[in-house]
Amino acid sequence: MPPRKRTRPALGFLCCFGSSEPLEINLKDSVPLQLLEFSAPMPPAEELHARFSELVDELDLTDKNREAMFALPAEKKWQIYCSKKKMQTLFAFDEEEMEMRNKVVEDLKTALRTQPMRFVTRFIELEGLTCLLNFLRSMDYETSESRVHTSVIGCIKALMNNSQGRAHVLAHPQSINTISQSLRQDNVKTKVAVLEILGAVCLVPDGHKKVLQAMAHYQKYAAERTRFQTLLNELDRSTGRYRDEVNLKTAIMSFINAVLNAGAGEDNLEFRLHLRYEFLMLGIQPVIDKLRGHDNAILDRHLDFFEMVRNEDDSELAKRFDLTHVDTKSAGQMFELIKKKLNHTDAYPYLLSILQHCLQMPYKRGGGSLQHWQLLDRILQQIVLQDEKGEDPDIAPLDNFSVKNIIRMLFNENEVKQWRDQAEKFRKDHSELMAKLERKERECDTKTQEKEDMMKTLNKMKDKLQREGVELRSARDQVLDLHSRISDIAFVIHPQFMATPQNKITGTIWHDVDDLRAFKILDLKDIEKMFSAYQRQQKETGSMDDLYLSTRKVKELSVIDGRRAQNCVILLSKLKMSNEEIKRAILEMDEREELAKDMLEQLLKFVPEKSDIDLLEEHKHELERMARADRFLFEMSRIDHYQQRLQALYFKKKFAERLAETKPKVEAILSASKEVVRSKRLTQTLEVVLAFGNFMNKGQRGNAYGFKVSSLNKIADTKSSIDRNITMLHYLIMIFEKNYPDILHIQQDLLSIPEAAKVNLAELEKEVHNIKSGLKAIETELQYQQSRTTDRGDKFVPVVGDFITVASFSFSELEDLLNEAKDKFTKSLKHFGEEQDRMQPDEFFGIFDTFLVSFDEARQDLENMQRRKQEEERRARMEVMLKEQRERERRAKKGGATDEVGGEFDDLVSALRSGEVFDKDLSKLKRNRKRSVNQLNCSSSKLHQDT
Repeated sequence: MPPRKRTRPALGFLCCFGSSEPLEINLKDSVPLQLLEFSAPMPPAEELHARFSELVDELDLTDKNREAMFALPAEKKWQIYCSKKKMQTLFAFDEEEMEMRNKVVEDLKTALRTQPMRFVTRFIELEGLTCLLNFLRSMDYETSESRVHTSVIGCIKALMNNSQGRAHVLAHPQSINTISQSLRQDNVKTKVAVLEILGAVCLVPDGHKKVLQAMAHYQKYAAERTRFQTLLNELDRSTGRYRDEVNLKTAIMSFINAVLNAGAGEDNLEFRLHLRYEFLMLGIQPVIDKLRGHDNAILDRHLDFFEMVRNEDDSELAKRFDLTHVDTKSAGQMFELIKKKLNHTDAYPYLLSILQHCLQMPYKRGGGSLQHWQLLDRILQQIVLQDEKGEDPDIAPLDNFSVKNIIRMLFNENEVKQWRDQAEKFRKDHSELMAKLERKERECDTKTQEKEDMMKTLNKMKDKLQREGVELRSARDQVLDLHSRISDIAFVIHPQFMATPQNKITGTIWHDVDDLRAFKILDLKDIEKMFSAYQRQQKETGSMDDLYLSTRKVKELSVIDGRRAQNCVILLSKLKMSNEEIKRAILEMDEREELAKDMLEQLLKFVPEKSDIDLLEEHKHELERMARADRFLFEMSRIDHYQQRLQALYFKKKFAERLAETKPKVEAILSASKEVVRSKRLTQTLEVVLAFGNFMNKGQRGNAYGFKVSSLNKIADTKSSIDRNITMLHYLIMIFEKNYPDILHIQQDLLSIPEAAKVNLAELEKEVHNIKSGLKAIETELQYQQSRTTDRGDKFVPVVGDFITVASFSFSELEDLLNEAKDKFTKSLKHFGEEQDRMQPDEFFGIFDTFLVSFDEARQDLENMQRRKQEEERRARMEVMLKEQRERERRAKKGGATDEVGGEFDDLVSALRSGEVFDKDLSKLKRNRKRSVNQLNCSSSKLHQDT
């Protein structure tokens, strides 16, 4: 066939595929667009195959499509080859041709928008979309930064403006990926056009996942460290060109909102949290705060929507853990929540196993071990996001990773049986262990009871031995007295030779012995002389009776109460210090910091009492035999003013802590007293409440000039008769938003109220008095210690002297601060007309604290109501749009669609750009707010009439 003359060669590439017949397409009535013909003769088969193979390789087709291409007839192969090469030649623009080429593409864009449906259909049949995509992939740098690039994107957008063209674009395996590559250019208009297409595609059926795939493709194409990195960089970058900058940032935010909230994000909280966290990790929140400075209404609407949905999702996540907020930046809080969630469940051992294996995972900065953690992160993402069908709403980070299949494998029948058997064994073992435990507990209870009984018995025996000891000493004195009298008559009878005859035992040698007979021949004076030294020695070492008695005594000597002694020993074991070390630490006022505050507090419980000291003094010659507690108490009793020293040391160590606990309470009362008097916002609030109350009571301005502050908290309990979810406090906040918006920040004026509401003044004054008394007691002890001669190593006087100098000054400051706080509080009560003697700070400030909490909750309620309404309207609009779109597609399939190209994709892009897709019109919000106020007015009037 001879080649035909081309009337518009610059447009021929756009409609040159798939037909051997020329096609005339009119962009305008006087401008025909003809099919491009090829004039070169077809080469031999081998050369054609080689050229065609190069072309197919450039297209990067799948194996199936490659086979289909090579199966075409030789003439068709040559036709495709020539068409592609001419397209590449025609788009290899030089600077002189740029304007003309741009006009050609603009004409095509206009035609795709305005020409009948058959034009679009023929364009699709001639593989016009493939031409456009190939052009986007093969253009040079100058072309990519020119208006031609933007116009080509506009052609694709125009093609998508009807259901047939849109379906064709979405069906193309590489279209959205190729479009996303244009984000890499510097041309702002190009990037905005691409973002508008991608954002709108998120909103159409089956489009959302393709966009996520495109962003993953772009990550590799642009060598991004992580997905969406380029977008966040653009969002944060400042160019100095306000209009272009705002347009681009608006397009990015509208795209981000579409990605987060369309598709799976419409109903899937986990997906939104997962994807939003990706943006938060890239630092979007501080960027959003920075973008507020542009002061652009449309941009602000997108920013508001992002934060509104984020707050709702955070609240929903927190509700799952019965909290108001989950700090996802805190690893500690998230771990505690997971631990609490899984504790005492069958899953808890697996959590421990996960953590144990995480401890073993390697990590080196700059090393390859980071990929281990990335792999774990991606596995967890897929576990959370995959649905029951095994499908992931996001791009699956790991190919062929099916959570469903893995779980099915875990629940293999043989494994289940094995686990059942093992679980049964565990149950039996558990039952046996529980039975053993119960037996051991019973044994322990019995042993404990026996021990207590034994201790009681030992204490009784000890008391008895003490009584017998007293009786023995008395008997010994009587014996000595008797001995003295016997000595006067010049003979000595030693107890060991004594025997009253009736005690002689029959059958022994002692039965026939008569010591009286032998007694007559003894020289008693000589014996006394010879054995008087022996007698003195016996008095010093103890008589035979004493030796006999010693065999009956316990090994250790203890004279204090058994339970008290036991507790004292426990304390000493915790101290891990010898008696000498404790004594030295007390004399040195613990300069080495060896005695902790809690140990000193316990030591004060074991100060030797007068009765203890008396008993210990009696046995001081038996120090080595004393029990641990007795010896400790005895040695501590040797320290002069031991109890006073210990109390002084404890007071010194606790002083700073007591001051640190007391001073903030005093400061809270002082600050809160000043705040409630100075706050203009509070004054305005009370002013409005008074006016409202007067109106409610009289139907007009009443004659009340004030009210008790406690009445503030009755506002939140007064509900509307029309809507029980609305209270008088809600209504007042709506009034403030309209007329006094500054009052909404009332909490900034009253920052000290929450702390002041916790302070009990009586307890506070008591604590200050106790500190003062403690200082006085130390000063008294210091005077005593200064009046006596101190031992070497006794540092009480210098240490305590220095302490009192500093502590007295610090305490005087606290005392002055307390007096000032009480004075300011009294004035604040007077300022509000409250009775000064009948209201304490915790009650007075507690009223304001409760009001501020209710105020904040009511504001949150109103915001939640507004968000829910906005969400319902947004969903309704989306449903209408999708319903209309499905209806158009249904009509198109039935052949009843109009022949004109529709504009629904443009409408979707416009709604996305303006934020209307996500947010409702502000004027409508104001009308609804006004309607709510009017309704509340009516309900208040009706309530008054009923009253």
